[in-house]
Amino acid sequence: MSQRTLVLLKPDAVRRGLIGEIVGRVERKAGWTITALELRTLDAETLRTHYAEHVGRPFYEPLLEFMASGPSVALVVEGERVVEGMRALAGPTDPIAAPPGSIRGDFGTVVRENLIHASDSPESAERELKIFFPGLA
Repeated sequence: MSQRTLVLLKPDAVRRGLIGEIVGRVERKAGWTITALELRTLDAETLRTHYAEHVGRPFYEPLLEFMASGPSVALVVEGERVVEGMRALAGPTDPIAAPPGSIRGDFGTVVRENLIHASDSPESAERELKIFFPGLA
C-alpha cells in the first residue's frame, strides 16, 4: 500500500550543502518518488502549528528559533511503507546513536540540529502534509 510522508531538510542540512546528498538517498530508494519539493524559510505560524505537540517543553522555543534560522527544504515522498522507511533512513535523533548509513548517523553532529524531519506515523504525515502542502489532494 502506497503512502505519502513529509520530509523536511532542516536549516543545518541546507547550510552544510547536504540537500543533494539527502535527496539522492531518497531518490535511490527503490519504489519511492518525490512528488513535491520546495525550498523556503519557514514562518512562525507554520512552525507553531507543526510543533504544537511540543509547546511547554524546554526545547520548544530553541527549536522554533533554529527552524526559522534559514531555509529548509520540504518534500513529499510517496511509496510503499515510506513513513516507516523514511524514519529508518533518517536515523534516531541523537547522531551518536544513529547507525552508519542513516542520514543522521553519517552527517549528524548534535541532537538539536539534526538535519532532517520525517513524519512519525501515517496520521502525523497526513496532518503535516496539510500544513506544508495544503494544495495536495
